[in-house]
Amino acid sequence: MRVAIGDLATVVGVRAACEAFDFPRASFYRKGLGVLSPAVSAVRHVPRALVSAERNAVLACLHEERFQNSAPATIYATLLDEGRYHCSIRTLYRILGSQGEVRERRDQLVHPAYTKPELLATGPNQLWSWDITKLLGPAKWTYFYLYVILDVFSRYVVGWMVANGESSELAKRLIADTCTKQKIQPGMLTIHADRGSSMTSKPVAFLMADLGITKTHSRPHVSDDNPYSESHFRTLKYRPGFPERFGSLQDARSFSQDFFAWYNDEHRHSGLGLLSPAVVHHGLAQAAIEQRRAVLDAAYGAHPERFVRKPPQPLPAPQQVWINKPQHTPENKTQ
Repeated sequence: MRVAIGDLATVVGVRAACEAFDFPRASFYRKGLGVLSPAVSAVRHVPRALVSAERNAVLACLHEERFQNSAPATIYATLLDEGRYHCSIRTLYRILGSQGEVRERRDQLVHPAYTKPELLATGPNQLWSWDITKLLGPAKWTYFYLYVILDVFSRYVVGWMVANGESSELAKRLIADTCTKQKIQPGMLTIHADRGSSMTSKPVAFLMADLGITKTHSRPHVSDDNPYSESHFRTLKYRPGFPERFGSLQDARSFSQDFFAWYNDEHRHSGLGLLSPAVVHHGLAQAAIEQRRAVLDAAYGAHPERFVRKPPQPLPAPQQVWINKPQHTPENKTQ
C-alpha cells in the first residue's frame, strides 16, 4: 500500500492519492510516504508548474529591453493587452527570484553614521552652544525668532537677537559681533548647534572657518546633544511673566532684554553651585565662594549645635563641563 500511494501521488498528487486509498494525508507525511526515491522524484511533476521550456520563454520575455525598467505586474498587463499569457504575476516574481533578479530597482538612500559629539569645556569662551526658538506673535501663525548664544561652561548668554524670521545671514552677523565682543582668537573656540537650516548654512560655516572656530553639530533627531540651549529655553519660557503671545517685535525685544539681564547677573544657577552665570564667566567664582565660606564659618561658630556631623561648606563651582561625557573618562564631579 505504501508504494502504491507514493507512486499514485507522483501522478495525481498527494490529496487525490490519499482520497483514493482513504488514507489520512497527515499520516502520509508523518510516515515518510511523501519522501520519494530519487528515481521517482526525477519524474515527479506538479501539473500547475511550468515546464523548463516555458520558464525559459518567460525569462526571455522578462529580459526584453522594453521590460527592463518595468515591474512584473506591468509586464503581465502589457502582455495581456497584446493577447499573450504566460503565467501569473506571482510566478513572474518566482522566476526572477530564482535568477537572483528580485531587488529594489532604485538606489536606497543610506544615511552616514553620525558620531556622538563629545565636547569638553574647562573655562569660559571655550565652548558655545547656540539655537533659535520661536516666540508666538500677536496673531495665529505669526512668530518672532529668538537667537541665543550660550557659553556652556558658565551658562552666560554671550549674544542674543530677536528677529522677524530665521536667516543664516542674521545668524552670521550675530556670531561675528559676539566673537568680537568676547575677543575670541582663532583656535580657542568651538561652537555647537543642532542641524537647523541656519546652523548648517554655508554663510555660517564660511564665517567660522574665517574666524578659526571649530563647529560641531548634534546628531539628527537627538535633542540631548544640545542640552544646554534646550535647558536655557525652558528657563526662559517658564519664567514668571513670560507672555502667551508678544504684541510686537519691540515687545519681544524688551522682554528679552530684561530676561537676559536677570539670567546673567541675578539667576543663581543650580549647575554652577548656585552662582550666577556672570560671576563664573568673569572669573569671580572663587571670590564669591570664599565670601560664602566666611558667612558659613561665622554661622557655625555662633551655633555649632545646629549643624550635624560637620561644618557647612559652600557648593563648589564647576571645573569642567561636558556635552556627552565619554564613558571611559575618569569619574570627576562635573555639571
